[in-house]
Amino acid sequence: MQLFRHKSPLITGTIILTVTGFVSRFIGFFYRIFLSRIFGAEGMGIYQLISPVLALSFSLTVAGMQTAISKYVAGETVSKDYRSSASHLFTGFVLSMAASVVCAVGIYCFSEPIAAYFLLESRTAPLLRIIALSIPLATVHSCINGYFYGIRKTSVPSLCQLAEQLIRVGSVYVIYFFCSKRGMTPTISFAVVGLVIGESASMLVSIIAVRAHFENAVPKNYGPLLKMNFTSFAETAKRLLTLALPLSLNRVIINFLQSIEAIFIPNRLMSYGYDNAAALSVYGVLTGMSLPLILFPSAITNSICVLLLPIVSEADASDNVGTIKKAVHKSISYGFGLGVLFTALFLLFGRFLGRFLYQSTLAGSFILVLSFLCPLMYIASTLNSILNGLGKTGITFAYSMISLLVRLGFVFWAIPRFGIHGYLVGLIASQMVQTLLCMFAVRKYR
Repeated sequence: MQLFRHKSPLITGTIILTVTGFVSRFIGFFYRIFLSRIFGAEGMGIYQLISPVLALSFSLTVAGMQTAISKYVAGETVSKDYRSSASHLFTGFVLSMAASVVCAVGIYCFSEPIAAYFLLESRTAPLLRIIALSIPLATVHSCINGYFYGIRKTSVPSLCQLAEQLIRVGSVYVIYFFCSKRGMTPTISFAVVGLVIGESASMLVSIIAVRAHFENAVPKNYGPLLKMNFTSFAETAKRLLTLALPLSLNRVIINFLQSIEAIFIPNRLMSYGYDNAAALSVYGVLTGMSLPLILFPSAITNSICVLLLPIVSEADASDNVGTIKKAVHKSISYGFGLGVLFTALFLLFGRFLGRFLYQSTLAGSFILVLSFLCPLMYIASTLNSILNGLGKTGITFAYSMISLLVRLGFVFWAIPRFGIHGYLVGLIASQMVQTLLCMFAVRKYR
């Protein structure tokens, strides 16, 4: 079997995910430009600080379960066992929803101490209370998206992503202009309200899609699909949790370290000599303006990664080394070529883009340095997906940990001495370490 025996699903799915990813990121760019001009760099810094809480809550509630659902429904396209697929989706949803409700209530009730002692910024407390409402909503569409990824119908997750982005951005625009006409001063809370509205839209789209799917697939037997007794529910739950819990634990640890990284960048900048406002402004420019632009082209590699995993998993199960070797070779060659192309573009136009898009020379200087991340990121992301497909999740977890620890070292040691540029060097160094480790891990397939 060749790498692209499943050529049509892979190419079609990649195109759908890539186009949707580009459209969403394109919309997101204008949205970030809008936010940066309305709320300034400091406001963007405060807004970005709530990201660690969202990432941790996603890891705790649904990240591992989404992958587990995807894995256990993957055989539906061949077996047509819709009852088994529906039971895995329903069971995973119930477990994740219970966790998400607990998480949402915890964040809402303890927003003040989380803001003060974890995020080290008390002004994020009202934002945390708002985003708590989005956690159960995100759980719904994440579980359903996991199902559709498993049966390789990427159009539904893509539509959910696009709906979330369009409604989120549109709602914030409407709220802003409504308040402006009435003389009200806009606050960054408007952007967080838009996030909740966007998650609601994505949830509705996913529910409509999954209901239509089952009605079309099994119109005569759609009703009894979800009839489960306690024993079958417990067995399915055990099967899902056996896979989901280790994945979730890995994600929680990784996201916790990423949270420490994000939270302490402004803190260490103050050790370098900035005041609180200046530190948040620099952090906002880096994470809210420059990095999103650098990450924009990764919509291509992210789409490939989502679809590489099941193909490599199948090749590994059938001991098809040739397919795996082709996947590794193409991942490295295409990732490097694409990365060099975008590095050159960012080096040529980085300063202009910073001034034109964000009216910030600092953003432009960050883009120039960060451009060297592109080849490293693209190679590492696809190789990580291949390693996960080979069942080597422990290795990818270890490599991510090593990369993060390198970055944390630069946060705590380099930023107080060299400022934000010490961290930029740390980003490149950590990504280089991870990429080299991934290439070492797949050396026998090269």
